[in-house]
Amino acid sequence: MNRRTLFAAALASPSLARHALAWAPDRPLRLIIPFAPGGTNDIIGRQVAEGMAARLGQSIIVENRGGAGGVLGSEMVAKAAPDGYTLLLGGSGSLVINSFVHRRVPYDPVAGFAPIGLMASGANIITVHPGVPARTLAELQAVARRAAPPLNYASSGVGTTSHLASAMLCQAMGVELEHIPYRGTGPLLSDLVAGRVQMFTNALAPMQPQVEAGTIRALAIAGPTRNAALPNLPTTAEAGFPSVQAATWFALFATGGTPPERIASLHAALNAAMADPVLRARITEGGVDIETSASPAELSRFYLEERARWGAVVRRANIQAE
Repeated sequence: MNRRTLFAAALASPSLARHALAWAPDRPLRLIIPFAPGGTNDIIGRQVAEGMAARLGQSIIVENRGGAGGVLGSEMVAKAAPDGYTLLLGGSGSLVINSFVHRRVPYDPVAGFAPIGLMASGANIITVHPGVPARTLAELQAVARRAAPPLNYASSGVGTTSHLASAMLCQAMGVELEHIPYRGTGPLLSDLVAGRVQMFTNALAPMQPQVEAGTIRALAIAGPTRNAALPNLPTTAEAGFPSVQAATWFALFATGGTPPERIASLHAALNAAMADPVLRARITEGGVDIETSASPAELSRFYLEERARWGAVVRRANIQAE
């Protein structure tokens, strides 16, 4: 059996994948999800933990440690022993944006974590209330430039991905919009449908029913490709604003300083789990796309690029959590 055939067989067979790992854990692992149960992070994390456990030959205990937008759970992992037994489901909001909007976090957001691999991502869509006379981003820019008082945009909270994505769009358009923060997406969507707020940028899944019903209007998707659920919705690049890229992504991290061979084994188990058709179907049903990393180094590069990109947005918009 050649190396390529062995790798393909390992993806299909959890037991073979386990024996092929450079490091086999001898006790259960912990996956810290830095949010309360029930959300997208929790759903993805639990499914991935189950798939990885089958390939590692050890159970993975999922712990929800919400608080401060992800800071509390991230701190647990950053300060754990660097042995590969404590893992973090990190993301664009909880690990990247949070470290910029808070004046200080109790860990080093780069050295404190060892990247393992990406799991999934979902581009945000830019929507407006139908009363806003714009069907494209260029039209929205024109409306915003002449609006008095200024148009407003809602977010699910200060420093969230929805906040930063809208701030990024304002910077690209060269316009000033009024920010109206909420404490979650539910009441915000009600106000958007009612016309009490005018614009909202967020992940596709919770927005799709309202877009299809026509109660809100989607202008563009802030990602590199169109989405199969809304195939006629152009990307921000197609709409003339290629710098506006805002995806909510989910990735696996260990504590900084974890030995490379353990990171390599965790990466192999993660990618093998993500290759499972049943797991892939469950995750994509939640409105996100499967996206994996070819190596831990690839995630490390991506993570640093995201930090540079979002850090610039936060500084230009002068956003600070209260």
